[in-house]
Amino acid sequence: MATDPYTTLGVTRSASEKDIKSAYRKLAKELHPDHNKDNPKAAERFTEVTQAYDLLSDKEKRAQFDRGEIDAEGNPTSPFGAGGFGAGGPRGGHSGMGGAGFSGFGGNDGIDLEDLFGGIFGGAGQRGGPGGGMGGGMGGGFGGARSRAAPRGSNVSYRLAVSLTDAAELAPQRITLSDGKTIDLKLPKGVEDGTQMRLSGKGEQGPGGAGDAIITIAIQPHPYFQRDGDDLRLDLPITLDEALSGAKVRAPTASGAVMLTVPAGSSSGKTLRLKGKGMTRKDGTRGDELIRLEITLPEADEDLASRLEGWKDTRNVRDRMGG
Repeated sequence: MATDPYTTLGVTRSASEKDIKSAYRKLAKELHPDHNKDNPKAAERFTEVTQAYDLLSDKEKRAQFDRGEIDAEGNPTSPFGAGGFGAGGPRGGHSGMGGAGFSGFGGNDGIDLEDLFGGIFGGAGQRGGPGGGMGGGMGGGFGGARSRAAPRGSNVSYRLAVSLTDAAELAPQRITLSDGKTIDLKLPKGVEDGTQMRLSGKGEQGPGGAGDAIITIAIQPHPYFQRDGDDLRLDLPITLDEALSGAKVRAPTASGAVMLTVPAGSSSGKTLRLKGKGMTRKDGTRGDELIRLEITLPEADEDLASRLEGWKDTRNVRDRMGG
């Protein structure tokens, strides 16, 4: 026979719902297994106070107990009392404590696990069988301890700086975890600044297993590439003679330098396209690299000045601007 629920919670039979809730909150915080890992008796007491609270927080069950119709475990005090076996007798799948099963956390009075324990559970405790009773793992019985998933350890957050070119190429990245171990990561397709990766079981240890490592990708600015959606943009300096006569020049890409053909007569601002040299999309295809030519002139070059002496470009290059 279970202990009188009023005695278990340390309240009188005239206690209000508020008094019962307050007593339970105080005891549950003190006795929760997460705070008493080396004290098995605390875990037993925790189960007892939870069972007592489940009964007394339900007005109907409390009234049945006060009238002597059910005992502290919710069983009818007589084999033929409280509706008999036909109403869901002792240990019946749906009888529980008077036919509704234990309400558990977040039950009739709205106690919230997060509010009560500040999230220390990790996840809500598992309830019992169809009756929701505290013996779900025992065929819906009444006296068993509530089945509760052991809490996992906390997740650990990391920030991983990745170069723009590595992000484009999905180059493997190495990260050192808080335990000193290093892991090589494969960046996901379509990676962007702020993309998060989850490493299962690489967080802090807990009774129910380790939490996860949450890695946030921080793509770093590049000295000459700029991201434009799935494309990479590059301003490429060329000389006047390369622009006038055309040339083969080296142009950087995310995967290394390539030889680029500058057409003869190219002007500053002309954009050339390198297919498939941009960012990797989610479907595995690549954007392009867009190269904007910039003609640079030498400062105070007397030789160039003498060669151009007397020559004048007669075009009105600003005509479209009304100039």
